[in-house]
Amino acid sequence: MSSKTNWAEAMKPLLKKYKGKTHPLEYKNTYQLLVMVVLSAQDSDKHINQIAPKLFADYPDMHALSRATTEGLQHHISSVRNFGNKTKWLMETAQKIKEDKNIPLTMEDLTALAGIGRKSANVIMCESGIKAEGIIVDLHVVRVAPRLGIATGTDPKKIEKQLMDVLPEKDWGEAGMAISFLGRETCRPTNPKHEECVMNSVCLFYKSER
Repeated sequence: MSSKTNWAEAMKPLLKKYKGKTHPLEYKNTYQLLVMVVLSAQDSDKHINQIAPKLFADYPDMHALSRATTEGLQHHISSVRNFGNKTKWLMETAQKIKEDKNIPLTMEDLTALAGIGRKSANVIMCESGIKAEGIIVDLHVVRVAPRLGIATGTDPKKIEKQLMDVLPEKDWGEAGMAISFLGRETCRPTNPKHEECVMNSVCLFYKSER
């Protein structure tokens, strides 16, 4: 990790570029967000957006979901990766929470729910306008952060810790998704668009390619 770079300063153009950009999951409330975040793990946001309308027509809230059967739920999510576990996780969570108003919004309580790790909890808190307790590290951030030089390795928890160490707490809520959007749009796995990247002046990967 580059210790010379002032990352609080260096990240400003990226945070500005994606400030206020809506999350790729097309949810309408916290209940839908929680369900879609669980479903999107190791699957694509685009796919989850496609199946969501019919799913939520049958299960419009946590109360309805708490009464779901395995067969009924899997009718909607059988095309989702790891749908067997996700069915169990969602049913367990719904039976535990029972009502939308009981959905927790702290890192500790969210990660206590089945199928929700730090990344998912960070997304739910960030999208709900709750003060961030961490930084979203999805598969795009795992790829892009080491390329930039702001973190090293491939372990999401370690990358999150490194990001939290060099970025001011006020930026935690937006930093993860900003890096993720950069990975989706510009810093692609192959043929990244170096020339149009707002981070190319500090990026180790860009410097190594020149």
